[in-house]
Amino acid sequence: MRLMPHLYQTLWHLVVLYNVPISYSDDNPTGLPPSGILVPGDVLIGAVIPLHINPIYREVTFQEKPPADVCTMFLFEQYQLLQAMRFAVDEINQSVKLLPNITLGFYAYDSCTVLQRELESTLWMMTGNDWVVPNYCCQDRPPLAAVIGHSMSTYSILMAHILGLYRYPQISYFSTSSLLSNRAKFPSFFRTVPSDAFQSQGLAQMVTHFGWTWIGLVAADNDYGQEGIKILKQQIAKSGACVAFIEYIQTYYRNIHNIAKVIKTSTAKVVVVFSTDVYLIPLLVELLKLNTTGKVLVASEAWSISNVLSIDKYSSILLGTIGFAFRSSKIPGFQSYLNNIDPYNTPGASWVNIFWKEAFGCTLPDQKMVNGSRNALNACTGDEDLNSIHNLYNDVSSLRASYNIYTAVYVIAKALDDLMFCKDEEGSFSRGTCADIGKFKTWQLLHYLKKVRVELSDKREVFFDENGDPPAAYDVVNWQKNQESAMVQVKVGNYDSVASSGKTFSINASSVRWPNGRQEVPVSVCSVSCLPGFRKASHRGEPICCFECVPCPQGEISNNTDAIDCSKCPWDMWPNTKKDQCIPKPIEYLSYSEPLGITLMATSLSSSMIPISIFKLFLRYKTTPIVKANNYSVSCILLLSLSLCFLCSLTFIGYPEPVKCLLRQAAFGMAFALCVSCILAKTIMVVCAFMATKPGSNLKRWTSPYVSYIVIVTGSLLQFLLCSIWVVAAPPFPQNNTETQPEIIVVECHENSPTAFWSMLGYLGLLASISFVAAFLARRLPNNFNEAKFITFSMLAFLSVWISYIPASLSSKGKYTVAMEIFAIQSSSWALVVCMFFPKCFIILFRPEINSKEHLMGKDRGRE
Repeated sequence: MRLMPHLYQTLWHLVVLYNVPISYSDDNPTGLPPSGILVPGDVLIGAVIPLHINPIYREVTFQEKPPADVCTMFLFEQYQLLQAMRFAVDEINQSVKLLPNITLGFYAYDSCTVLQRELESTLWMMTGNDWVVPNYCCQDRPPLAAVIGHSMSTYSILMAHILGLYRYPQISYFSTSSLLSNRAKFPSFFRTVPSDAFQSQGLAQMVTHFGWTWIGLVAADNDYGQEGIKILKQQIAKSGACVAFIEYIQTYYRNIHNIAKVIKTSTAKVVVVFSTDVYLIPLLVELLKLNTTGKVLVASEAWSISNVLSIDKYSSILLGTIGFAFRSSKIPGFQSYLNNIDPYNTPGASWVNIFWKEAFGCTLPDQKMVNGSRNALNACTGDEDLNSIHNLYNDVSSLRASYNIYTAVYVIAKALDDLMFCKDEEGSFSRGTCADIGKFKTWQLLHYLKKVRVELSDKREVFFDENGDPPAAYDVVNWQKNQESAMVQVKVGNYDSVASSGKTFSINASSVRWPNGRQEVPVSVCSVSCLPGFRKASHRGEPICCFECVPCPQGEISNNTDAIDCSKCPWDMWPNTKKDQCIPKPIEYLSYSEPLGITLMATSLSSSMIPISIFKLFLRYKTTPIVKANNYSVSCILLLSLSLCFLCSLTFIGYPEPVKCLLRQAAFGMAFALCVSCILAKTIMVVCAFMATKPGSNLKRWTSPYVSYIVIVTGSLLQFLLCSIWVVAAPPFPQNNTETQPEIIVVECHENSPTAFWSMLGYLGLLASISFVAAFLARRLPNNFNEAKFITFSMLAFLSVWISYIPASLSSKGKYTVAMEIFAIQSSSWALVVCMFFPKCFIILFRPEINSKEHLMGKDRGRE
């Protein structure tokens, strides 16, 4: 039967290119003929299984027919795969529920892990004859339903390209490359193992679970390794981790020494290896030469349960390895089936002979015939008991690949069963027609495979998504030493993409043993995690995982590890010393209960009593000449205003309430305006009194007491108007100030109008300056009756205090600004009291003899 004429030439070139003969070593008793086996049936299944590995490629001289390559190593676990397929076929043939009255048969072919051998096997099954005829099917009956294989992704891709042209269903039991999920390129490919896309997602979840953020990646330089690393790198980046290095194991291991050096010298403690065990062996040897320790290898499913690597030689490197393995399961009755095969009644006699030789160290009789005579040395009887040996052939403790090939057979059988029991007019093809189980087309079976659902013995349902991939299920295995000090793979967790709990990844951390038998999870980071209170600052040109920890700025916190940014605290809160949480800001104001407030309050109250005491003294001695001479009434007003000046500082102490804020500066301004106005009135009276004594002076009328009162009222009234406008137009108010001292809340009175405040102080300065100038000009008047020099000193002290207050208030913060103003009020008030009244009090109390009219008029000097 002609398949597709237009592809004949292309396939023929492929066969010419790859049809290099392959044989099995003549000097190696494990060799077998280069043909496959056929077990007849009504419907056939094809299978390509690499029973041998480690081919030896002979040199080609191009002067003769290429010599056959040699396959040398027969694997027990691969022979178990063949028996798992046989077991599934036998179960189905004996079942009354699945394909009744239909017998399944199969082709089986040993690809020997050689590319051209695999191509030959694919075309051989499609041709249906003992020789390959590309583009032709020489055997129409029985039909070939599907092909199982290959185990290696690279070979499966080659098979899928060919089988996809004819829509032959292909089911791989071990190929995981994500490239095979491309439906446009591989329309008829399915598999009973998860795609590497799922594995990469799972490995990224595991990396995240253990907190590893600095990872090295090593892979075989083929489709499996390159695609696996590509997806894993993307998944690792999504999880926030970084890749320290990526290395590919090249053909012939040319760069293996450099890869080993990179692994040893890298700061990454965790290395994910996407490779098969065959590629990994040379790398492990190099790592041993470099005495590499302290690294945790993360295994892909291709080598995570490798028996080849589970030897003591590699234990110093591989102990503590953790990785993904295909989900293990049990096949009921399979152990007994394996141990009871009959070497004389088992398909593939040459393979059975090799197996028997490897298992029992003897050769079955038909393989020891030489020149027609039997050599009885080392001959087997065929009755040897397989129960007496324990090797990878009959080890069913953790069936993975065997269970996958067993599943593949059941999937094909279920699809055939669905096809066979299709009802007319309800079919899936044109006009509701159905396919005939005896002469169906491969594309018809492909339709049923896409929709097949099979529940196996472990109650897990197998089906395919739109890409031909089954649900992902992995075991997480950890390499540990058992009681016999042998390396074993222990299941410590699982990954299930369709887990009913919704938790795809789970692991029992207490069961994991890391290198050197430790239980503490190794740390693999480029930079140590930033503690709360710090943020990460990346270095330009470096991965985001390489950073330095920078303290959060003022007023900001980070309350988690490895924070990218710090967050600001609310306006009324401030970071604690560790900057990992916001705490309420302390409220600050000049309180009556704190030492500074108590001191200022006591000083104000006690100081206010001094002018009152002097007032009482003046009241008592008001008839004395010195009191009369210093304008008794104005002096009394001045003393009362000075007492008010001391008392007004009390309004600056305590919690700033609205009424306090509204009136305190106005009260201070009015009290001092009255005080300085009195002094100005005194100064004017002194100057006018002495000027009026000169002949022809017109100033006598300015010596009236009413002039003093007019000056006092006028000076005070102007300040009153200024303060009234301020209070009405821009009244001061209490506020919570967080700008001058961000770490605390300063409750203060906001003046609202700095212009009004400084205008008030400026007006006081103007009055004081006028008094100072006038008194300074009158300093040369007769001393006995001259109060000008006391006014000069008092105004000089007053102005000095308030000029000093300006820079002091601007440089102080919070409650100390208020304290500075209180200090200025009390200091300037004391300056007036001391300069204006202490000399007079001293004379009244201690020098009464000079408190006389004669002394004041200077007449006592003439008597002297």
